[in-house]
Amino acid sequence: MDPYLAISGFLIILAVIGLLMWGKVHPVVAMVLIPVIGVLIAGFGFDDLAEFFSGGIDQVMDVAVMFIFAIIFFGIMNDVGLFNPIIKNMIILTKGNVIVVTIVTIIIGAIAHLDGAGATTYLLTVPALIGLYRALNMSPMLLLMLATFSLGFMNVVPWAGPVGRLASVLGYDNPADLWFPLIPWQIAAFVVAIGFAVVLGLREKKRIEKRINNGEIEAQKNVNARALADDFMKQQKDNEAAAEETPRKHPAMLWLNAAVLLGVLLLMLLDIAPPGLAFMIGLAIVLPLNYHSVNDQMGRIRAHAPAALMMASIILAAGLFLGVMTESGMLDSLAMSIVGIVPDAVGPYTHVIVAFFGIPLDIIMSTDAYYFGIFPVVESVAANFGVASESTAFMMLVSSTFSQGFLSPAMWLGVGLAGVQIGRFMKYAFFWFWGFGIIGLILGFILGIY
Repeated sequence: MDPYLAISGFLIILAVIGLLMWGKVHPVVAMVLIPVIGVLIAGFGFDDLAEFFSGGIDQVMDVAVMFIFAIIFFGIMNDVGLFNPIIKNMIILTKGNVIVVTIVTIIIGAIAHLDGAGATTYLLTVPALIGLYRALNMSPMLLLMLATFSLGFMNVVPWAGPVGRLASVLGYDNPADLWFPLIPWQIAAFVVAIGFAVVLGLREKKRIEKRINNGEIEAQKNVNARALADDFMKQQKDNEAAAEETPRKHPAMLWLNAAVLLGVLLLMLLDIAPPGLAFMIGLAIVLPLNYHSVNDQMGRIRAHAPAALMMASIILAAGLFLGVMTESGMLDSLAMSIVGIVPDAVGPYTHVIVAFFGIPLDIIMSTDAYYFGIFPVVESVAANFGVASESTAFMMLVSSTFSQGFLSPAMWLGVGLAGVQIGRFMKYAFFWFWGFGIIGLILGFILGIY
């Protein structure tokens, strides 16, 4: 163990986390400049830095490729309205029943988050249901919270941010390898989310009845769910009309697109192809399938490229950061230093303790800070006490995924769409988020994924 390397590593991680929490610079800036400056101050040269860079990029390249093609692929699935009929029928199914509305919110949120992007979840779920919530005098904060629950259990798909970040830190070429053991947990978490929806629906129903009895509001009768569903479809058509590119229109297109999506998922689930290749093939099929001209195909790629490249650039920048920390020996030295001061009775449970506070940590810091700053240190410390890296990864993932923090752009989008204040929303939802996170952690123990 080299104390100088340990101190250098600690200062680099602290600076990166601080900048990411500050929110005034892009994650790429923090995860490139700080490691470069830090490693040079620590006495390494540019030749060493080049080696660290190569090692780190090799570690994350497959993940970055997957993100680029997955985000564009699911973006086009949304563009052509693959999920619209399901959402429309879900809205009609509610028939103005408060408890059914909360359950349907979970289902629609899960469908909306199939692309792994929080912004898409809120963009599809909140506008689709906010009219129904208002008609029934339901709280828009409940809508936002339930949508976030769905985002939570769906966020463990390999093309979503958290699993991709964990895969890059652990050096997995195929993020789906981390996802497969989590599929039973994902199903169980969905069932728990439905249970939460029922409980919260009953609670909301009592709140509404109390307001009616107090004369604050009038009871709503004959809420026209079908009309609200039609409004949702009209909005989707308006969004489609606003795009310069027009997809092919034919009843068979819905089923063809669904078949391609199913084929892509099967390629990954059956381990026939890595996720990057599967989404690359899927994108190459759906582009000419849905858009006739080359210009239209290029236009759709241009529309989704910013989101795809942003995520890929963060992963690649994280590759440099991780390469510096691991290849230089800083992370090992830091972990050994922490192991030296952590009592033996506590050490084997370090990851459990940190995971227990996963929701508060995720709320006050960015996702990048949590997975690229906190996780590598906790994983290294736990590994020195014989804890498998995957156990630490799964615990820190499932316990923190049920919220979006103050620094999340998706959360700011969600509160804007719902028309609520973020401070009031966090006060309303915090303990529900944390409770769900703790239940998610316990589910992992029950299912034996650790």
